[in-house]
Amino acid sequence: MSFLLPCPQCGPRDVYEFRWGGARSRRPAPDSPRETWVAYLYLRENPAGRLQEWWYHRMGCRRWFLAVRDTRTNEVAHTFWAPRAADPEPTEEASAKPGEP
Repeated sequence: MSFLLPCPQCGPRDVYEFRWGGARSRRPAPDSPRETWVAYLYLRENPAGRLQEWWYHRMGCRRWFLAVRDTRTNEVAHTFWAPRAADPEPTEEASAKPGEP
């Protein structure tokens, strides 16, 4: 199913310009047990509803960003750049407008 995905830099584009990178999750520590890494890499929940997901604009600015999307309807609430290590975590209401870094 096709839908428009608004890139924070390039604006709304057809979803086929992007690569889906999976749901946002916390990466385990490097010395975590094997079972933790297996769960992180391969055992996804795939919930229905609003979810923060990674997307890569492969046919545009070639940058990774986060989108809040309803997996039942493909409605995209908003997109935003991932926070830097020193930045606070974004809230569900935080949103980047096209062209904002």
